[in-house]
Amino acid sequence: LGVIGGNGWLAGALLRPAIVEGVISPARLVISSRSGTGGLESWPAVRHLTDNEILADEADIVMVSVRPAQLAEIELDLDDRLLISVMAGVDTDHLADRFGTERIIRAMPNACAEQRLSFTPWYATDDATDEDIDFAERLFSASGTPHAVTEETELDYFTALTGGGPAFPALFADSMIRHAIEAGVDPETADTAVRQLFLGAAMLMAESPDTPADIVETFMEYRGTTAAGLSAMLDSDVTGAVFDGLSAAHRKARDGG
Repeated sequence: LGVIGGNGWLAGALLRPAIVEGVISPARLVISSRSGTGGLESWPAVRHLTDNEILADEADIVMVSVRPAQLAEIELDLDDRLLISVMAGVDTDHLADRFGTERIIRAMPNACAEQRLSFTPWYATDDATDEDIDFAERLFSASGTPHAVTEETELDYFTALTGGGPAFPALFADSMIRHAIEAGVDPETADTAVRQLFLGAAMLMAESPDTPADIVETFMEYRGTTAAGLSAMLDSDVTGAVFDGLSAAHRKARDGG
C-alpha cells in the first residue's frame, strides 16, 4: 500500500488502527509526504518517501489523502491498479482521467477514525474487484463503521452529514459551554460538564433501541425542565438551522468541495 499524503492527520488516523489490527503490514506500507511521518514512528519498517512516482512504481494499491486543491500537483499513471481516494468532492471520472485506472474506491472517513468511531461511506466503480472491495472493507472497519453506497452522488451528501465528524455536535456543545459560563459556572467546570454530557448522550443513543426522536419525545412527555428547554429550542427553529447548515455543506460538496 502506498499512501500519498501519508503524513496528514486523516491518513494517520486510518493507518494506525489498520496496522494495529493487522490489515496492513508496516513492511508493506510506503508513504509519501513533504515532511513528517504521520505519527507512524512506532513502526520503523514503514518507508517514507518524498517522490510520488517512486511510491507509485512500488505500490499495488495507492491511496490519495490530500486536499482536493493539491490534486493538480500529482501526475501519475497507475496502470489499472487499485486507487483509493479519501478526498472530498473529487469524483471517480476525474480520478480515472487523472490516474489512468478504472479500479477506484472513493470513501469519506471523518476525524473520529483515530478513535475507531468513523462512519465511512464508500463507493466502488464497476471495475473494482472483489479483492479490492474486501481490502477496503477491512481497512475502513479498523477505524470505525464502513458503509457501501450504490450511487456515487450519495458520497456528496455523506460528506455533508458525517464528513465533518465532531464539528456540528461541537458547535452545539460550544453554545452550551458559553451559556453555562454566562450563568456563572467556571469555564473549566462548564467544559468538563458538557463534554461528559455529550459522551454519555452519544453512548446512550448508540446503545438504545429508541430513535433520537423517541428520546426527545420521552423528555417532552415529562413536561419538566428539559421539556421547557426543548420547546424553546424548537420554537427558535433549531431544526431549521440544522437543515440550513447541512444543505449548505451538501451544496459545497456537490460543487466539488
